[in-house]
Amino acid sequence: MARKEHHVVANLNGGWDIKKNGYERSSLHTETKQEAVDQGRIISQNQNSELIIHGKDGKIQVSNSHKKD
Repeated sequence: MARKEHHVVANLNGGWDIKKNGYERSSLHTETKQEAVDQGRIISQNQNSELIIHGKDGKIQVSNSHKKD
């Protein structure tokens, strides 16, 4: 079973997206990275998933677990 993850990633056309692991389509698009991180944290907490924040280069910068351990 795949881990439940949400990723904050740069959008090629500008802004930032929140994407659920395994899905092509974005859950949400924002203008700034901070907005995406804030909204991603809320989504991740509500869905008990891992929030993985990427830089513009695509590399993982931060990973936060919001799963109930």
